[in-house]
Amino acid sequence: MKTFFNQLFDYNFYCNKKLIEECTILENVPEKSCALFNHILNAHHIWNARILEKPSSYKVFENHDRTDWGAIHYDNQRTSFDIIMATDAFDKRIDYENSEGRLFTNTIQDMLFHITNHSTHHRAQISLDFRSNDIEPIPFDYIFYKR
Repeated sequence: MKTFFNQLFDYNFYCNKKLIEECTILENVPEKSCALFNHILNAHHIWNARILEKPSSYKVFENHDRTDWGAIHYDNQRTSFDIIMATDAFDKRIDYENSEGRLFTNTIQDMLFHITNHSTHHRAQISLDFRSNDIEPIPFDYIFYKR
């Protein structure tokens, strides 16, 4: 299980890093893309905090300066890798409160998979937004990453 999650988070790290690099080069990043990427960063942080059963430092739709994206991304990834390496029971259930104050319980495995799946979903939306703003999207397909 650790190998599987390390591979998923390596892929997630690669994709987000590429997106940050592209947004650094672009003169004008579409506002919607910035909001979506901030949400990716915030949600990743929030899910890490839930797994660690600690309070989150970010709100789900908080905006960050683009110059801070790399550091937030790196911290998120490092924390996720630490969680993966420290976890012996991926089926452990954790109680948490969502952003609307509702209580839920999920396994660490489900939470970790959600982080990467959620990021993929929103990167696809960013790619669509790029294309609609005449910006060539970055190919994020997993198989391209593995090649």
